Amino acid sequence: MDEKAPLITFFIPCLNEEGNVGRTMDMVVNVMKERAESYEIVVIDDASVDGSVEEVRRHEAKHPGLQIQLVVNRFTRGLGRNYFIAAQRARGEYYMIVNGDASETEELMGAILSQRGKADAIIPYFGAKEMRTFGRRVISRSFVFCVSLLSGHRLKYYNGPVLHKTDNVRSWFSETAGFGYQAELLCRLLDEGITYIEVEVTNSDRTFGVTKAFKLNNILAVINSLGHIFLRRIQQGMIRRNAERTSELYRQKKGGE
Repeated sequence: MDEKAPLITFFIPCLNEEGNVGRTMDMVVNVMKERAESYEIVVIDDASVDGSVEEVRRHEAKHPGLQIQLVVNRFTRGLGRNYFIAAQRARGEYYMIVNGDASETEELMGAILSQRGKADAIIPYFGAKEMRTFGRRVISRSFVFCVSLLSGHRLKYYNGPVLHKTDNVRSWFSETAGFGYQAELLCRLLDEGITYIEVEVTNSDRTFGVTKAFKLNNILAVINSLGHIFLRRIQQGMIRRNAERTSELYRQKKGGE
């Protein structure tokens, strides 16, 4: 493996994604062939019980020049935790998740990467290019509405393969193991004043297997994330009010001298 640090780290999460994870790796390779940028892939297998790990190793051998780190968990940690664990292992200046279910298209990845360097975070949204089922669109838009309402921010989407500066991801660690980790991270970073660009992209659904987003544990984790986002907004408001009150008292004291 080349010891020189790559520009971009792609994190591919995998939990029972045999038939998908190898295709995901191939798509990353295909997209980066068109770009004169160094990269690496970090795959975290979350204790799969199918042939996912063997598939990753076959595709690693298929691309002998590929910089890849494969981590195999002894037990399931959850997508949110693995996202931040992979960020700690990342050597790239930029960090981007590409889900192991092969649902992100090469066009989508290229559209996001084309904006690299223009802002701290490149955030995708679907808009008129939404291709998921009606039910999934309703749930997704409901989630966006709830996050915006609870956080006070106004993004078009709070999930998906956001391209971050790696150091910004390392600065925080979401408490959730579920699918709300990206919303928590984005809200924290927006509170700190990061710059961002929203990019309209085309999405697709997985070809093999079923989504894990609607399992009970993930639903509960998303509810937990929404609670964290709202509590953080209250906390931030209290901190600002206390700072304003302190400044006002200081001005009054100085004015009375």
